[in-house]
Amino acid sequence: MSQKKVALACSVCGSRNYTLNSNANRVERLQVKKFCKYCNKHTLHQETR
Repeated sequence: MSQKKVALACSVCGSRNYTLNSNANRVERLQVKKFCKYCNKHTLHQETR
């Protein structure tokens, strides 16, 4: 199984706060609710390309 490094960006302010090793065979973008230190609250973070 191959993995690739992906960045997660806040959907509110757009800052890239997190990086993950993810499955390369996944078709859809990853969406996770995480804490954004710039917005100072939990927001939806989406995988960037």
